[in-house]
Amino acid sequence: MGKKREEESPDSEFGEPAQFDSAFSGPIKKRGCTDIICCILFMAVILGYIGVGILAWLYGDPRHVLYPRNSTGWFCGVGQNKDKPHLFYFDLLKCATSVNVMASALNGLQCPTPQICVNTCPTDFWAVSPLSYTKPPKDVFNQSLCLPSLNLTRPGLTVKEVLEKELCPFFYTPTTSVLGRCLPDFSALDRLPQDVSDATGLSVNDTISLIKNGTGDVVNGFNARDVGIRIFEDFASSWPWILVGLLIAMLVSMLFLLLLRFTAPVMVWVLIIGLLGAGAYGIYHCYWEYDNYKQQSATITDVGFTTNFKIYLQVQETWLAFLIILSVAEAIILLTLIFLRTRILIAIALIQESSKAIGHMMSALFYPLITFVLLLVCVAYWGATALYLATSGGPVYKVVALNSTSSSCEAINGTEDCDPQRFNSSSYPECPSASCIFIKYNDEGLFQRNLFNLQIYNAVAFLWCANFVIALGQCTLAGAFASYYWAFTKPGDIPMFPVCASFMRSLRYHVGSLAFGALILTLVQIVRIILEYIDHKTRSAQNPCARFIMCCFKCCFWCLEKFIKFINRNAYIMIAVYGKNFCVSAKNAFKLLMRNIIRVVVLDKVTDLLLFFGKLLVVGGVGVLSFFFFSGRIPLPGSTFRSETLNYYWMPIMTVVFGSYFVAHGFFSVYNMCVDTLFLCFLEDLERNDGSLQKPYFMSKNLMKILNKSNKKTGK
Repeated sequence: MGKKREEESPDSEFGEPAQFDSAFSGPIKKRGCTDIICCILFMAVILGYIGVGILAWLYGDPRHVLYPRNSTGWFCGVGQNKDKPHLFYFDLLKCATSVNVMASALNGLQCPTPQICVNTCPTDFWAVSPLSYTKPPKDVFNQSLCLPSLNLTRPGLTVKEVLEKELCPFFYTPTTSVLGRCLPDFSALDRLPQDVSDATGLSVNDTISLIKNGTGDVVNGFNARDVGIRIFEDFASSWPWILVGLLIAMLVSMLFLLLLRFTAPVMVWVLIIGLLGAGAYGIYHCYWEYDNYKQQSATITDVGFTTNFKIYLQVQETWLAFLIILSVAEAIILLTLIFLRTRILIAIALIQESSKAIGHMMSALFYPLITFVLLLVCVAYWGATALYLATSGGPVYKVVALNSTSSSCEAINGTEDCDPQRFNSSSYPECPSASCIFIKYNDEGLFQRNLFNLQIYNAVAFLWCANFVIALGQCTLAGAFASYYWAFTKPGDIPMFPVCASFMRSLRYHVGSLAFGALILTLVQIVRIILEYIDHKTRSAQNPCARFIMCCFKCCFWCLEKFIKFINRNAYIMIAVYGKNFCVSAKNAFKLLMRNIIRVVVLDKVTDLLLFFGKLLVVGGVGVLSFFFFSGRIPLPGSTFRSETLNYYWMPIMTVVFGSYFVAHGFFSVYNMCVDTLFLCFLEDLERNDGSLQKPYFMSKNLMKILNKSNKKTGK
């Protein structure tokens, strides 16, 4: 009797129960547009986002990032340098010294040495010897490694003049191409000959150290080109089998979700009993360890304070504390099972009903593909816009002469603009080594001065669009599954193409409401990003108190983001069913859940437990299968694929494992949305109806049996 009173009289502190409506039979058909102001704002932001993309495309040039530039401003690998894809630096030692020498004079200075496009990077050691100064330049230098405008056969040209004006390099070492740049091959630097060291004016060790310091970060960070090529070869030879692995993951995910209709009770109770069994074993082990150390008289007073925490595992008090904690946890779980067994049965029945719903509308399982494609479009547009914005300013060149200490050179160093394609060092006779070097991208125009603001707009619009796409998917699925629940006779009363109908309703009437919820979540995410940025920039200057405060802020906003996602998710369900605006839907969903808070917690935990087990089953099973296949332990007869041909057999395994996780997550997210939708509909059903002839229940027979209810008319 008490249970019945609890079902029929929910706590009115969180609003009055939903009232019976004879005209209601699922997602309402007659509805109007909601949150129109937010819809207009969202459309305006999208139009502005398109405008930013157009401006970035007009002013930007991604070749600045994709291709290296020589000293004359031409790109290597395109145009007139199409057959010269690599950039060669005359003096790599300046790359190491430029940061310290010229940082204050030239903000954003790159390596201040002449750079040319070459067909291939040098692979041997070479340096100008003292005896070479008496020879003709054409017998000393390699024309392909000198400035293109230089004619080594010009009468009167000397080796000294070539070196003073930096028309050719005075030394080079074996190099390797890294992102189109000829950077030192560290494996060959240990064989640096003495003549190259003499040319630099430094000892062999100092020369090697300076070159490594100047280019080490770049080489170590991007010298994975060979590894990348091998990985690409592995993907090229194994991609059909990777797709087979992902297909198996998809089939296993679908099979698992459909089998939950029959196996959910067994799996839930097996997992619960397993949890209790693990706790019981933990209690036994802690008691055994406690008794063992008690007989040895090992107490914490003998240990005292130490930073070696392993020592504390050798005293009886530690195991006694573990024993008490596990015993209390085990008792709480047992009591929870005893008093909440009915609600656990309700959760199991809803999970079974979700499997039935998915079985009647299998197209819902493939809706995440639409969400994935839309998110991919958002990410691609954001990345392309960010790239074009970052390269929208024209390049700025300055006159630089590092290897001269005269006052006249210092007066012009980094202060005069120049055109690399028209620059002539003879215009600076007092600085023979003067050269025109790229410094940075122009930021003086109106568009360029607002690049930072445009990048911020790009990021905010991207977050809003991405959250909107996710919200659209949730609302679409909620409308489809709600139409299943509120069909009195299943599957006969289920409407045709419920997923498509729900998708069209969401786009036609509720763009504003979905954008409203997405905007709230976006604002919280922006605050989290700002906090992470501040924490990253100030980490070295933070004291323990500041770190604690920052950690608290980050934790609070993380919790707020999770709460907003929970509210949004349930608000979208109410929007899909009743067609009201976001605020009203969120309020009604929150009050409905709070009136049934215990059921909410139980269903959430049981569902999380099942879905976690399902993901573990899918990812673990497919991962083990892929390991045995790609490692050659289970070769397929008749297959042309051989694991011995792979350079790194773990790469396709990792790809299959991560891909399986995303596949399982996509399918299980649909299932989770189905459970949440049916749960809210179930709660509304309990409040609206009483099983009489006028107010029959829409829930399944299994749910009515658990609640000891029935429909008077049909005995359903």
